Amino acid sequence: MDETIINTTANDNDLTYKETEVESELEDLKIRVALQQKEIMNLKAECDQLKKENNQLKRTPLFVAAVVDIFENGEVYLRQQGNNQEYVTTVSDEIRPMLRPGVKVAVNNALSVVRTIESSHDTRVRVMELEESPDVTFEQIGGLRDVIEEVREAVEYPLTRPEIFKKIGVEPPKGILLHGPPGTGKTLIAKAVAHEAHATFIRMSGSELVHKFIGEGAQLVRDLFSMAREQAPSIVFIDEIDAIGSTRMHDGTSGSAEVQRTLMQLLAEMDGFDNRGDVRIMAATNRVDMLDPALLRPGRFDRIMEVPLPDETARFEIIRIHSSRMHLAPDVSIEDLTRMTDATTGAELQAICREAGMNAVRREADEVHMQDFMGAITKVKNKTTATDIMFL
Repeated sequence: MDETIINTTANDNDLTYKETEVESELEDLKIRVALQQKEIMNLKAECDQLKKENNQLKRTPLFVAAVVDIFENGEVYLRQQGNNQEYVTTVSDEIRPMLRPGVKVAVNNALSVVRTIESSHDTRVRVMELEESPDVTFEQIGGLRDVIEEVREAVEYPLTRPEIFKKIGVEPPKGILLHGPPGTGKTLIAKAVAHEAHATFIRMSGSELVHKFIGEGAQLVRDLFSMAREQAPSIVFIDEIDAIGSTRMHDGTSGSAEVQRTLMQLLAEMDGFDNRGDVRIMAATNRVDMLDPALLRPGRFDRIMEVPLPDETARFEIIRIHSSRMHLAPDVSIEDLTRMTDATTGAELQAICREAGMNAVRREADEVHMQDFMGAITKVKNKTTATDIMFL
């Protein structure tokens, strides 16, 4: 009897061991199947990619052309890019409604239009576009009330209240040029206007339009204004416009000729805008005396406004704005700081407040004292003086 029980137990143990072994082998097989399936998927994806590339290599190459004109009989007048060859061809009924002068199309070897090509802009133009509405407000600008009001009349109101101009029957100013010393708030005013008008703000430096290759600067100008039309309502702000808008004097070099081509393209784009359109043009310069007369004539920049150094009232407002979030000690007097910062720009006043705060941080203090501001004024003014001497 005992021997029978022992044999039964041994058999049960053998069965349990075999079941465990089979289960382990089954798990291994499942893992192998999963790996094989994953490898099959990868090979299938690779095969699809190879088929796609093979079809691409077999496909007839297409050429890019631009639509010059569309005739009444349905034919289109095209100009091929690269060699500027011109020809007339027919298009299918499906494509014809999508065509208009200036649209890029793809044509085959038989010079038939295959499809349209979406307009693409230079990548450098895309990065110039800031947020749709900058977060700068007029409350962040100290002083300059007269300048701000005139800028709003010329730029903001035509975008936000066009019915007023239509009712009176007057055309708003076409463009506005701000000039004055560096750091007086020209760019800040442009951003604030874009914020109030809820417009896309596109900022470009004039030096970015100067290139060594023929036609590159002019193409960049075309892309800039084309994007401004697409993003309307928008404000195009050209900073340091004297880099391309200085008085034309050909010195015989190809670089000078290229700058003139870029300027002429800018003048042509400005002439092509409607005064009441949803694109407004602003520019800024520190050297208005260098600008070409063609750029300053009425019809392009109708308002030329100086942004001067802040007076005593403006300096008080600027210091108050930039120190509003700082923990000031009772001995800090904004009135005294205003008197001590004569002939300073808004950017320098902002730097003074920042340096005063850094002085307090350096001392690990809880508040910013008057002594911190005194040291900041000395530091910023010495730095400004050194910069002025360097450029003399």
